Amino acid sequence: MGSFGKWIGGGLGWALGGPIGALIGFTLGSMFDGTQISATTTTLGPHRTTEGDFKMSLLVLMACIMKADGHVDKSELAVVKRFLVANFGEQGALDALQILKNLLEQDIDEREVAMQISQNLNYSSKLELLHLLFSIANADGEVDASELITIQRIANIFNIDRLDFESVKAPYMKQVDRDWAFKSLEIEPTASNEEIKKAYRTMAKKYHPDKVNDLGEDVKKSATEKFRSVNEAYESLKKQRGFA
Repeated sequence: MGSFGKWIGGGLGWALGGPIGALIGFTLGSMFDGTQISATTTTLGPHRTTEGDFKMSLLVLMACIMKADGHVDKSELAVVKRFLVANFGEQGALDALQILKNLLEQDIDEREVAMQISQNLNYSSKLELLHLLFSIANADGEVDASELITIQRIANIFNIDRLDFESVKAPYMKQVDRDWAFKSLEIEPTASNEEIKKAYRTMAKKYHPDKVNDLGEDVKKSATEKFRSVNEAYESLKKQRGFA
């Protein structure tokens, strides 16, 4: 399990405290050559977020999403494994799955862990977490109602702006929402072509992968997917409107 240290980047900071630390402390300890890592029960306020903090936050929230419909089956774990492999590599995915399976067996206070994450992550990182949660929920081809409700509750605790939430959600609603491209760019269907161009430039800056540059190459790679969805929305509207 030596590669696990590489998977969490520069180590763990604030994630070892509070409710998240209580959930993962013992599991983490067993992975570091049997050396136990103790988790405190209080946080010391906002700190610089490491790559490991972000990924552990993702795993805990991933468990919340997977448990949202009341059951987790092998096919769902297989889908999640493919997602993890695509975003964090083969070995990273195997390490993450071991932690995830442990988390799925525990009672998680969704509100407490989301509050801890919200207090320590910046806004761009919280948007990226939501994007990844939607990717996980959609891994089987559909975001079901219970998953959507859970992600919405998390977004509310994160204090995510309504338009930003709709923008992150929109690409996963293509099949049921004809206005998904407008929502991706945070504009109304009545927007002019010039307003569409201006909105695209604004959103391209907001979701540029460099916004999460300090969370490591794996996270930056996954952030590129949201950046591509902004481009896709813009290209879709250009095609609809017939402008260059």
